[in-house]
Amino acid sequence: MPYDGAMTTFADSLKREIARVARKELRDEIGALRKTTLAQRSDIAALKKQIKALQSQVNRLGKARAEPVRQASAVTAASVAPPRGKPGRKVVFTAERLKTQRARLGLTQEQMAQLLGVSSLSIWKWETGGAVPRASRVPQILQRLALGKREALALLTAQGA
Repeated sequence: MPYDGAMTTFADSLKREIARVARKELRDEIGALRKTTLAQRSDIAALKKQIKALQSQVNRLGKARAEPVRQASAVTAASVAPPRGKPGRKVVFTAERLKTQRARLGLTQEQMAQLLGVSSLSIWKWETGGAVPRASRVPQILQRLALGKREALALLTAQGA
């Protein structure tokens, strides 16, 4: 019996020593992994900052690029469209004018889209300022906006038939 007890004690001691050595080695490896993880997290944070800065730069450039296009289409529309109102003033396409004229004609966005030959989504985008019509379409749009209520309804019924 004393032999069994000594073997059990030796086996327990061996298991404890193996576990201690394994923990020590794991501690070193985990320390290295923690350092690597910390470095990667800081790199990711720096990359996120760079992406955010680049996105804001792209947005600024996009807005700066869109502004001359809107001004150019407005100038083109103004030079082609027949003057209305006071002499010397040129009519220019604006989102506000489209919305006001549509309300004056008593048309829905869908009816206005049908009248102008575009989609109702285009009307919505034009009215909210999210987009502008092509410069080639602006004179036709301005002519249709200048119509009276009866004329616009007559055109709509003629197009629907």
